[in-house]
Amino acid sequence: MKIKELRMNWKITILSFGIVLFAICIGGIILIGRIIRLQDEELGQRLLMTSRTVAQLPSVINGLSEQSYRKEINPIADRIRIINEVDYIVVMDMDGIRWSHPSKDRIGQPSQGTDERSAFAENTYISKANGERGTALRAFVPVMNEQHEQVGVVLTGQLVPGLVDVILDMRGQIYVTVLLSMLFGVLGSWMLSRHIKEQMFRLEPQEIAQLLVERTATFNAMHEGVIAIDSKENITVLNDKAKQMLHLEGEVLGRSIREVLPDTRLPEILLQNYAIYNQELHIGPALILSNRVPIKVGNQTVGAVAIFQDRSEVTKIAEELTGVKAFVDALRVQNHEYMNKLHTIGGLIQLDHKQKALDYLFQTMDSQSELSGFLSSRIENENVAGLLIGKISRGKELGIEVRLDRNSRLKEFPTFLDQHDVVVILGNLIENAFDALKQKPGSKEIFISMEQDDEVLSILVEDNGNGMDEETKQRIYERGFSTKGGESRGIGLYLIRNIVNKSGARMEVQSAVGQGTSFMLTFPMMSEGGRES
Repeated sequence: MKIKELRMNWKITILSFGIVLFAICIGGIILIGRIIRLQDEELGQRLLMTSRTVAQLPSVINGLSEQSYRKEINPIADRIRIINEVDYIVVMDMDGIRWSHPSKDRIGQPSQGTDERSAFAENTYISKANGERGTALRAFVPVMNEQHEQVGVVLTGQLVPGLVDVILDMRGQIYVTVLLSMLFGVLGSWMLSRHIKEQMFRLEPQEIAQLLVERTATFNAMHEGVIAIDSKENITVLNDKAKQMLHLEGEVLGRSIREVLPDTRLPEILLQNYAIYNQELHIGPALILSNRVPIKVGNQTVGAVAIFQDRSEVTKIAEELTGVKAFVDALRVQNHEYMNKLHTIGGLIQLDHKQKALDYLFQTMDSQSELSGFLSSRIENENVAGLLIGKISRGKELGIEVRLDRNSRLKEFPTFLDQHDVVVILGNLIENAFDALKQKPGSKEIFISMEQDDEVLSILVEDNGNGMDEETKQRIYERGFSTKGGESRGIGLYLIRNIVNKSGARMEVQSAVGQGTSFMLTFPMMSEGGRES
């Protein structure tokens, strides 16, 4: 099996154990070298002391000074050699003739050493020399007479143990050290590999690499922008769509989000530790619709991610959906209304009231034409006009009179407001009014007014329904709160409140139980920076 095919825990174990073993080898070499050096130093001092002892003996001094006493030198030196456990002690006169040596046949012969010359100049020193029996440490001490004249040299030598000898001498300690190191090295490496594997969700490196490639491809294929940060507010994910929407260039991964995009408000999620959905934000030149969610591992927040769309794209989609829905609602209501009118006309003809049938037909046509003409001339946005036609027709179907202020006018939208926002506001307020009038006896009316000048756009929707008490008025903007019950309720006024907040508008609510409700919204036509072009 190839090494790259091994599982990650085995790779880590082998690598860690290899590192431990390598460290042991390097440490062992350094330690043994240190031990050898200390042994050499200790042995050198011992040899030097032995040489000094021999050099100070009167018999040795006299033997080197007088020819007749030289035969006494070797027995004395030999006894001292045995006592001090050294390999050899050589006593030489000033001519280099040896008068003491372990080999009897070398006594009286000149020395052939190359490291002895300095000793005949009254120098005391230690040297290391290679001989026939191996490397030896040698201590040289000059022999001085009573007149402080040098009469000879004492050389004490000891064979130095080699590296193999030192290792063999320490083999017990080495065995114990290696065994314990291997045991704890393998155990520690295995525990480390298991811990790392758990931290990586038991995935192999090739699996992690594959996930990274798939994740990157997925993010870049998304139609939405994606930005993620870690707990230190550094960017960890930024897909191509986000770069395109926010006009970013170059590599930004690893940089602080506050440095690259200071107005994302993504770091807020790390502090607040809860998600914020469907919020409009201005990031650089772009107006986006953002969902920001904390990233949690267990109970700890480790980052945050924002998924967002260009507001213009979202608006375009919403406009299409709103326009289609309004068109379908209008067709459905008009179909029902015209069926009733056709039945009325058919009945008048069957009763032979032809003139009344014609009068009723012309009246219906004039009424519809008058409403369509008014909306076309005063409300210049087709979606808003279509919505109003649909709601007026819907009111007739429910027995509710929907009246439109004849002074209403809508020529352009304020800053930070578009046709989708106006449709959401009018649609939800009128539907709420329909619900408030369902259970009311007697006349049911809804009044709608839109007034616009160069400074503000005002929208008024009021009804004569059942009204609201104070508790309900305090909670109507809460997401999910509704007095009507059922699912998918409590969203309309929440959405309206968000639109009001983003556009800097003012909303006033007046309501009394049994007297009806009035919503007045006032939008500034210009932003704080001036009118948009």
